[in-house]
Amino acid sequence: MPPTTEHSEMLRAASLRVTRPRLTVLDAVLANPHVDTETVYRTVRDTLPVVSRQAVYDVLAALTTAGLLRRIQPSGSVARYESRVGDNHHHLVCRSCGAIEDVDCAVGEAPCLTASQPHGYTIDEAEVVYWGTCPRCSVPQ
Repeated sequence: MPPTTEHSEMLRAASLRVTRPRLTVLDAVLANPHVDTETVYRTVRDTLPVVSRQAVYDVLAALTTAGLLRRIQPSGSVARYESRVGDNHHHLVCRSCGAIEDVDCAVGEAPCLTASQPHGYTIDEAEVVYWGTCPRCSVPQ
């Protein structure tokens, strides 16, 4: 799917210049929820064969800093990126295959959990990872 005018507007709204690498990286993450960096790189290279790995890393960092992407890294996993941002959702992670699914916040508003001892912090976000076995891996082989 080629980058759209909507993607260009997303970049401009985040005060980022519209460039082919940014559009292509954004499109790769939008098309692949919970995508790892290597997959983003390979996907971008299909469209922009001359783009460097470092350029993709830099674009992912810029898009994350701008709030267009969210970086997650469940324990034992490589960093992954998603475009679902700003809604304080959580994740289900399969212990067997590593599949990741979104789970809406049980409370519906940030931070979704109250710390027993906030130690003076102003808490604005809680990150919850549910671990288990996905339906595909639960089926006896």
